[in-house]
Amino acid sequence: MNINKRFILSFVAPFMILISAVGLIFRDYSRKVFYLPIGVTGVVIILERGISRQLDRKNILKKIKSYKKAK
Repeated sequence: MNINKRFILSFVAPFMILISAVGLIFRDYSRKVFYLPIGVTGVVIILERGISRQLDRKNILKKIKSYKKAK
């Protein structure tokens, strides 16, 4: 995947949250419920990215420490 596609895809989750917020603010009460799933999905995508990055960093740090102990 080239850099331009990655750059554009990085804005998908915040854009989903923005659409959800605008829909919740400006739609009438009966249609607000349709905007909740897209907002929740955007939040989950962002949280999942953060958690996976933290876990990856911890795993890399464990590998580095294990190499230091082996020498």
